[in-house]
Amino acid sequence: MKKYKVAVIGATGMVGQRFILLLADHPWFELTILAASRNSAGKTYEEACAGRWAMTSPMPEKVRGMRVYDAEAEKSFIAENVDFAFCAVNMKKEDAKALEESYARLECPIMSNNSANRGVGDVPMIIPEINPEHAEIIPFQRKRLGTRKGFIAAKSNCSIQSYVPALHPLRAYGIDKVCASTYQAISGAGKTFDRMPEIIDNIIPFIGGEEEKSEKEPMKIWGRIENGVIVPASSPSITTQCIRVPVSDGHLATVFATFEKRPPLDEILAAWREFKALPQELELPSAPKQFLHYFEEENRPQTRLDRNLENGMAVSIGRLREDTQFDIKFVCLSHNTLRGAAGGGVLMAELLTKLGYMD
Repeated sequence: MKKYKVAVIGATGMVGQRFILLLADHPWFELTILAASRNSAGKTYEEACAGRWAMTSPMPEKVRGMRVYDAEAEKSFIAENVDFAFCAVNMKKEDAKALEESYARLECPIMSNNSANRGVGDVPMIIPEINPEHAEIIPFQRKRLGTRKGFIAAKSNCSIQSYVPALHPLRAYGIDKVCASTYQAISGAGKTFDRMPEIIDNIIPFIGGEEEKSEKEPMKIWGRIENGVIVPASSPSITTQCIRVPVSDGHLATVFATFEKRPPLDEILAAWREFKALPQELELPSAPKQFLHYFEEENRPQTRLDRNLENGMAVSIGRLREDTQFDIKFVCLSHNTLRGAAGGGVLMAELLTKLGYMD
């Protein structure tokens, strides 16, 4: 299998840095170009990240001396010299949307970590274990863009990565209503504790735009392709609250659900335990061996203990029980900058590569 040359656009931000770590020694992808804003352009990556490296792992030696390109002014050069790019820019939504589309029109497929294009009808928003079939929308998008190779594929919001995977195997029972509260790490805001002192000994009960995304995006994930667009699912009805908590990494969710036909708890546990999907069948490099893990202990999953399960790419579930107002309730957890951001983006790229969309 050939090595695909890739770029990271928005390489100096927190998610961009996570992409750097995941791609530095990737078996399929060769990290060729780093790009960021004009403020970083022309510097080495080490210079551009001076005082800003937010990862606990050190910066890989191979990227320290790499030149940082201007993501906007040098996009033609970038597009010509890579097979595809990961995009994690910190820009206004309309600017990010335009930037990603301009790369796609330059025949550079974009694996987007941004929300800008998620709502576009022919842009797939893929959680590889849940809706890999949405890749089939890409030819329709290429026709709209007038491209042979270029397209945009988006990763979903990090907040839904904790609870939607746990609900997905239960849809066969007709999920009617879902109430979820997410307790989200500060890295979801691109922060570390030294950059967000207001979170110390504190909880902030609002994250701008997050609840709308958490309620709408699952419906697109569970939607169907019809007449060249993805038509969102009509059920279940979802309501959420999204809360920022003093945790470095890891989004935890408490979930309540009702069903058209309530399944026995042992059937739910079996559904989680036995769930396998295309990334596992294809043995993609970033895919967890077991996507959904259930903990029997009453006090698990815990963010600090379990967020890195299977290199941060698994989803942890616990405390399944019956509820007095809903049918069931449970707790689940995912690593927000791995499964929920850069790791999910890399896994999506692996899937699309294996399916032939990068050639």
